[in-house]
Amino acid sequence: MRVSDLRPDALARFVARQLSNLLPDDHDAQSAVHAAMPMALERTRHCVAHVRAWRSRGFDPLTSGQYASLLYFLGREVAVALHDTATATRLFLLNKALNGLELFHEVELPDVFFLSHTPGLVLAKATYGDRLVLHQGCTVGRKSPQERPQFGERVVLFPGSMVIGHCRIGARTAIAPGVCLVDTDTPEDSLVLPGPGRPRIVAARREVWRDFFVD
Repeated sequence: MRVSDLRPDALARFVARQLSNLLPDDHDAQSAVHAAMPMALERTRHCVAHVRAWRSRGFDPLTSGQYASLLYFLGREVAVALHDTATATRLFLLNKALNGLELFHEVELPDVFFLSHTPGLVLAKATYGDRLVLHQGCTVGRKSPQERPQFGERVVLFPGSMVIGHCRIGARTAIAPGVCLVDTDTPEDSLVLPGPGRPRIVAARREVWRDFFVD
């Protein structure tokens, strides 16, 4: 099944059936899903069009990273535009069950991001810059409501990396696999490497984000 072959109402029915199968209670999500789907689909297609690995084929719901992005955008639209947090929470649970990530509708991601592989992703409320790249096992966490990470544009988090607490991650920073940053800032155009001991922050020799986005 390809989204390009589906109208928004058909895709909305597809998602509503999944919700009903996963959570067979008396909650009726159909009207909210149908109402929010056109904008969610538009936002998802816009996002996919900027991702190097996805652009040529367009949006396909059978590509898990793309479908996870759609369910996120749909949950945001349902919560923010329709104020239906009950349905938005169910969409979060569906996304978690299918794709193995923690991405609640209250988290505000940029218009363009790339979920390379979704299992083990945990994303808390933070300030996320445009053209964000996330790989499997990444964690973004807060230590308190006032101690949340802030990301500049075009940041790349490689598998298993963690950014926790009062961190200011400069634009075009790439964080290597397994690196854990806690209450640590990075300048723009940095590469963050593992220890020994504390992570090492060095000047990047190239713009890593260009491997993932077309602009």
